[in-house]
Amino acid sequence: MYEFLATLTLIIHFLFILFVIFGALLFFIKPWILYFHIPAFLYGVYVELTQSICPLTYIENYFLTKANLASYSTSFIQNYLYAIIYPINLTKEIQISLAIALLIINGIIYGFIIKRKKF
Repeated sequence: MYEFLATLTLIIHFLFILFVIFGALLFFIKPWILYFHIPAFLYGVYVELTQSICPLTYIENYFLTKANLASYSTSFIQNYLYAIIYPINLTKEIQISLAIALLIINGIIYGFIIKRKKF
């Protein structure tokens, strides 16, 4: 049960990261999504620039500990999702580059939103 909860939390973490990166695109379907995306986007930039740890990481670790596991037993989760969320050799410089990429991607998306003036 705890491993399932850890895996579920990891999947939610992955989906949140995708939302932070590309969530502004959902504006073209539901304009109100920006009320959720802007804070998530700002939090994502903050985490990358300050090398903070997302609270979802603590929840994942809690569930893994409760399951008496050091890592995920499913190879797909361990090899792909985990590796994307927690890359090996993540340095401060890489995190700053990720924050810049996040700003650029979202700057482009928000530029299209402003250009379309769909407020």
